[in-house]
Amino acid sequence: MQTLRRLAALVLKELLTIMKDPKSRFVVIGPPIIQFFVFSYGATFDLENVRYAVLDECRSVLSRSFLAEVEGSGRFIRTEYLENAGQVNESIDNEKARLVIHIGPQFEEDLRSGQPAQIQIIADGKSPNVAMIAIGYLGTIVENFNETLWEQGITPIGGPGLALVERAWFNENLSSRWFMVSALGGVISTVVVMILTSLSVAREREFGTFDQLLVAPFSPLEILAGKSIPGIVFGMLDALIFAGGAVLWFHIPFRGTIIALMVSLLSFIITIVGIGLLVSSLSTTMQQGLLGAFLFLMPAITLSGLATPVENMPVWLQRADMFNPVRHIITALRRIFLEGADLATVWPQIWPLLIMACITLPLAAWLFRRRSV
Repeated sequence: MQTLRRLAALVLKELLTIMKDPKSRFVVIGPPIIQFFVFSYGATFDLENVRYAVLDECRSVLSRSFLAEVEGSGRFIRTEYLENAGQVNESIDNEKARLVIHIGPQFEEDLRSGQPAQIQIIADGKSPNVAMIAIGYLGTIVENFNETLWEQGITPIGGPGLALVERAWFNENLSSRWFMVSALGGVISTVVVMILTSLSVAREREFGTFDQLLVAPFSPLEILAGKSIPGIVFGMLDALIFAGGAVLWFHIPFRGTIIALMVSLLSFIITIVGIGLLVSSLSTTMQQGLLGAFLFLMPAITLSGLATPVENMPVWLQRADMFNPVRHIITALRRIFLEGADLATVWPQIWPLLIMACITLPLAAWLFRRRSV
């Protein structure tokens, strides 16, 4: 009984300590509620508004009828109408479309003559989940369209009708391992760097060595730089080891350039170091630093597009997710590994990281100087 009473007293003490501290009280109540709604909107495998382009070489009544079925399904949104096959590469490479629907010139003639007609679907294989689900949606539309053709007497019941021909670019077998492993270096280095840097300044305060650090012959900027460099070094080392392991152990193709990989990773890790130091500068204990790191890591990784497509999210959440550095590095890594991107190709993912680094690092330095006075 005495053991239970002591245990109850200890539990009560911890509960009162948490509830009396405004920061701890907010952490256990506010963020879980926010994350519940954010994750519920962001983590879904259902696809809506899948971007697609059309190359219709037939331009007939039946081809327009099929495309109207696709448009009216509510799952797809047409972004381009291509004039020739040479535009297919540009549409998918620039991510204007997730897939291209190619209708050949003999489409209507084949259907009306009782021959099997084919529609080619060229999908972006960098996101195999999206490609497979989107192709599944198109398969249902094709089945419904075939039933309509039978009812209209254009094709006989049980006849050849319309069939899909699927082709995936950048990931021909739609292997989910290629999709996941190519991005893991960025995700795991995020966790490592965030934990290291978010605890660096808070550790000094908790251990009582912060004042000793301030009276040492170092300026606040030098101290901050000294705490940044180890995180950058370990983060780059981990990310490069994971990239090498993806190629050598898991046989993930590396089609891009080393320069694009190095610049993307370095820009990303510097950004994460800035966020980690910002969290550490705001924290007075290691526990607060860990909680701050957790509050960043959970939504950043969940909403990064690692497992579920960013396009699934509501528009407002997609726009807010542009400030998520993990989203940009995952996109860059997949384009470098699978698409063969060079530095110019992944620049749209690099410049947002550089802007975030230019904001978080000076802000962390300012907070460090302000709280050290």
